[in-house]
Amino acid sequence: MNYLLGTDIGTSGTKTVLMDTEGHLIAQDLQEYDIITPRPLWAEQWPDVWLDAAKTSIRNTVQKSGISKEKIAGIAISGLYGGSGIPLDENMKPVRPCMIWMDRRADEETKWVLEHIGEENLQEITYNGADPYYGYTKILWMKRHEPENWKKTKLFLPPNDYVIYHLTGEIAIDYSSAGNIGGIFDMNTRTWSKTLMDQMGIPMSMMPQRIVESTDIVGGLTKKAAEELGLSEGMPVIAGGIDCGAANIGLGVLESGIYAASIGTSMCAALISDQPAKGKGLIVWPYLYDAKRLSYCFAGANTAGAIVKWFKQTLCQFELEAEKHGGRNAYDILNEQASKIPAGSNGLIVLPYFMGERAPIWDSDAKGTIIGLSLAHTKAHLYRAFLEAVAYSLRNAMEATGENVGNAIYIAGGVTKSKVWRQIFADVTGYPVICPLHDVEANMGDVILAGIGTGLLSYGDVKKWQVLDEKILPNPENHEKYNACYQVYQSAYQHLKQDMKAISRLVESPTR
Repeated sequence: MNYLLGTDIGTSGTKTVLMDTEGHLIAQDLQEYDIITPRPLWAEQWPDVWLDAAKTSIRNTVQKSGISKEKIAGIAISGLYGGSGIPLDENMKPVRPCMIWMDRRADEETKWVLEHIGEENLQEITYNGADPYYGYTKILWMKRHEPENWKKTKLFLPPNDYVIYHLTGEIAIDYSSAGNIGGIFDMNTRTWSKTLMDQMGIPMSMMPQRIVESTDIVGGLTKKAAEELGLSEGMPVIAGGIDCGAANIGLGVLESGIYAASIGTSMCAALISDQPAKGKGLIVWPYLYDAKRLSYCFAGANTAGAIVKWFKQTLCQFELEAEKHGGRNAYDILNEQASKIPAGSNGLIVLPYFMGERAPIWDSDAKGTIIGLSLAHTKAHLYRAFLEAVAYSLRNAMEATGENVGNAIYIAGGVTKSKVWRQIFADVTGYPVICPLHDVEANMGDVILAGIGTGLLSYGDVKKWQVLDEKILPNPENHEKYNACYQVYQSAYQHLKQDMKAISRLVESPTR
């Protein structure tokens, strides 16, 4: 029996799993960390935090498994969307922290792109627009605001590719990571756009010139890396890609026309298509499977699980203390309480825009908002309203595609641990919801990519794996109630949009 490793570098933690080639989970390890938010709407991370977490999680997983290193045949590494990518100097040392996907400081650079290059031109070449979300606007921010760091920077690498470089000594970038940078990647030719890079003043040499499929072997483990991890020198390291795409691979999404959402700290809700969407306000990049043909066309919420984590840490000290002293998990308590609250949370509506918002509304000034509070509401009502807010956001994302999303929604990510939240997603959208059987998400996708890359698995093999849980059907009565709530959710943002902008002007920000 051969075994494969899958490592996912997430926004709040890095997780590694070891599985056999029949899809059985053998061992896993999670290393957690926090992002750096030095100013409002800024979000970054020093890359060695990711590197250390990846090495530790891999080493611990191998040790926990008890499997001999000779039987471990390969590893694939996925990662969060690293925004600008890690700026590296001539010695491959980080110049500054990496501005990740959540960072929204590049407002002025976005305006410059729209004025000097134009939305239509961008869409025609990249299928994407201009927004602080995209990596290329963050790169332009660094060029404008940190000229000394700009002079030192020789290369930008995404988080997973930075880790792969340290494990193999090889420099490469997969198609999904390249495409997600946005305005400098040509979706028609699946390569860097020299025309746009020249117009923006970004040297071609700053981007990795080796662009690979997510199933390609980038290189083998160096002797030093193998010794650190407890693995064999030369063991294949497979490219992987953006983690939300890897999560979909783990759900067995390998065909055009399937709608799938990866919901963790943030949400990526996408239609997998062989006809990429243009002009719909979606984010578009090559999919991790058959990257030259299939595209991942998604709307992305900046905060999804993040607002529920915020709720727990900010408002649930009693539950956290009880958990700390051996009591039940705080989320389990909150979910049980929320399950007793009726659909619609007795008139509470939450707008989940705690860090501005990406597609489809593209508004850096959008704010988290609670509407409808009364003295009759309890913490349980509030918590359920937060869960419902993420489901409304998913429905909004689905409607933005303007296409048939099939007969069901595939959902992966930490949210699937909550049964009440699964049912809320079904009830709000009106679609059956299909979730993974085990909590491995992107990691299972990584294992599959590693198996394909090493030749130990075929997609036919993977389709035989038991990876999906029982389908959750929507409750018609709840769906009807949520239809009315969703209309309020949409109109509330429109009514408050200008007030949100005014609030932004009241908050001191060095980027304005």
